[in-house]
Amino acid sequence: MRLVIARCSVDYAGRLTAHLPMAPRLILVKADQSVSVHADDRAYKPLNWMSPPCTLKVTEAAMTDGEGHAPVVWTVENKAGEKLIITMAEVLHDSTHELGVDPGLVKDGVEAHLQELLADRMETLGAGYTLIRREYPTAIGPVDILGRDAEGGTVAVEIKRRGEIDGVEQLTRYLELLNRDPRLAPVHGVFAAQEIKPQARVLATDRGIRCVTLDYDALRGIEDDKLRLF
Repeated sequence: MRLVIARCSVDYAGRLTAHLPMAPRLILVKADQSVSVHADDRAYKPLNWMSPPCTLKVTEAAMTDGEGHAPVVWTVENKAGEKLIITMAEVLHDSTHELGVDPGLVKDGVEAHLQELLADRMETLGAGYTLIRREYPTAIGPVDILGRDAEGGTVAVEIKRRGEIDGVEQLTRYLELLNRDPRLAPVHGVFAAQEIKPQARVLATDRGIRCVTLDYDALRGIEDDKLRLF
């Protein structure tokens, strides 16, 4: 992971445009090629970001500042042609750290049990759904459930107790990676949780991901081999 603290401005050009004026910010470049820009607030949420796969090009700006220095410009572009342009007037810190392979998130009992129940009763997601495997491995972590729908299409399922935007982002990264595998593509996503926040539902719908809200208590006490969805 590369950590850069710089006085910078940020411009995003894609489905919409956005501008962050010049200010000190933290820029993270992760091993999966994702780039995110952070302020010293907002908890974990970045001000702007570019999800992988993307490319990073470093150039010098054509214009110089009052002292004759040319700002450094990072142009981050994804496969859709969307760009994140970071113009750094001053770099305050730049370091790179090897974090190695992360052991992954240890799910709590509720999420683990939901995964077990859904894997055992894939018809919950729709008639004809079947299981390929639980904890399907990828280079960026395991997908909770990988299955097939009635038409034989591949489906990746991400399970959360509370469905928020970060869960949708996580599933999006899995889908981008899985869809590179010609044996699986096209892969569709299902975001399943006991509670799904409105913002997460909007983002998932925009990205073509289906949302499923689950009643955990009903799933645990079911006796007729069918799960109840809400």
